[in-house]
Amino acid sequence: MLKGEIMELTKMYGELGISEKVLNYGREIEKSLHDRFERIDRIAEYNQLKVIKAMQEARVSDIHFAGTTGYGYNDLGRDTLEEVYAKAFHGEDALVRPQLISGTHALTIALSGNLRPGDEILSPVGKPYDTLEEVIGIRDYLQSGRSSAERRFRL
Repeated sequence: MLKGEIMELTKMYGELGISEKVLNYGREIEKSLHDRFERIDRIAEYNQLKVIKAMQEARVSDIHFAGTTGYGYNDLGRDTLEEVYAKAFHGEDALVRPQLISGTHALTIALSGNLRPGDEILSPVGKPYDTLEEVIGIRDYLQSGRSSAERRFRL
């Protein structure tokens, strides 16, 4: 940045009620964080390149952004998006849906699709985290207004 530009910025900040002392303090803090921000920028660039590479490998083009019926039949855009996610995250496959609103929601769907009421789950690493307790039936359902007869699974 040229000296004239710095002077003009300093004047503009002053017009906004930000003193030169505060402005200089902020600039010193920014300088002290340079290495940290540079590292974050390198990580972001690396991740961006992974996504671009995955998009190229999945041959993403304008056709993948076309509207659909909403039923999910032959939805080339959705299928390709899932391929991009799988490639970018080095996964075997991916399920990408806006309807899945959290990790607990995704786990609930996976468990519900694979287990039946009364099935037992083995957790060799201990008790699951709290948001899964109600899902698998180890938290009292009275807190949620459901009867214990509605419990899905046992641990």
